[in-house]
Amino acid sequence: MNPANHSNPANPGSDDPANHSNPANPGSDNPANPGSDSSDDFLQHIRYEKRLSHHTLTAYSNDLAQFSAFLLAECNIDQPARADFRPIRSWIVSLVEADLDKSSVNRKIATLRSFYSYLLRRKQISTDPMTKIQALKTSRKLPVYVEEKPMEMLLSDVEFPDTFAGLRDKLVLELLYGTGIRLSELIGLKTSSVDLYNKTITVLGKRNKHRIVPLTQPLFELIQQYNTLKASEFGAHADALVLIVSDKGVAGYPMLIQRIVQRHLTLVTTLEKRSPHVLRHTFATHLLNRGADLNAIKDLLGHSSLAATQIYTHTSLEQLKKTYDQAHPKAGKVDEPPYNLL
Repeated sequence: MNPANHSNPANPGSDDPANHSNPANPGSDNPANPGSDSSDDFLQHIRYEKRLSHHTLTAYSNDLAQFSAFLLAECNIDQPARADFRPIRSWIVSLVEADLDKSSVNRKIATLRSFYSYLLRRKQISTDPMTKIQALKTSRKLPVYVEEKPMEMLLSDVEFPDTFAGLRDKLVLELLYGTGIRLSELIGLKTSSVDLYNKTITVLGKRNKHRIVPLTQPLFELIQQYNTLKASEFGAHADALVLIVSDKGVAGYPMLIQRIVQRHLTLVTTLEKRSPHVLRHTFATHLLNRGADLNAIKDLLGHSSLAATQIYTHTSLEQLKKTYDQAHPKAGKVDEPPYNLL
């Protein structure tokens, strides 16, 4: 592609991305000198001022790097801040054509929306190109969860090895299912996060918001048993600050937790997805099925709004329909013709 062929302002109606994003183009939506390190500034902003999680920071960084590479290769644009909505739209189209999941595309759109909003506030651009970009329509998937009987079987009937690793694995499963915390929140738990007096844990959630989650008596006792064995097993060599540690006594990490969950869920369910987040969905769904208040579940999960929690009502409704179909004598049956009494 020759950029010179597409920067002629005589062709303002062209949809080619480069036509509308060359700083020399008088029809460009954004100024010619947006700053060479706008992406880095933005990432520093969300890291130190917004204090978003490391996982979110990595996702934003990867999204911006991919977008920048596309702009340079396809549109001859060396800075994302120089792009208007047309190359952004072209990138989104390329992602869809590459069969990227719609939810992943929407996450990348959200990244750009935050990025350009930041640039607008910093007056590095004069207009926000994302105002002309819409998220893709997606069919909302119901949360995947494990039924109550398999979970009871896993935590009551399955024998865990009488070792530190065995006790640690059981605690990981009990915490994820018993509190509904996220993988990142589990890894972030400190030994001091456990309130021995009130039998609660303090969880550091998204956007550095703390919430207090109660512990059942059995889970509380399991944590105490685990801490005692951890101190005995590793002594001063263990990472004393964090709650969950590896077989070598160092801080737990995502892959360790994912392996523990996948290995043990395989014993009791044939679900294709067997991740820590499935146990979070299971926690919420089981509470709702047993009559828990939706607002209480919202607070336990750390959702910022009730809308995020309401998806579990759909799962609960499906369970209700299933129970009805199984139990009601008229459910799913075609009425037989009336008897001829004559």
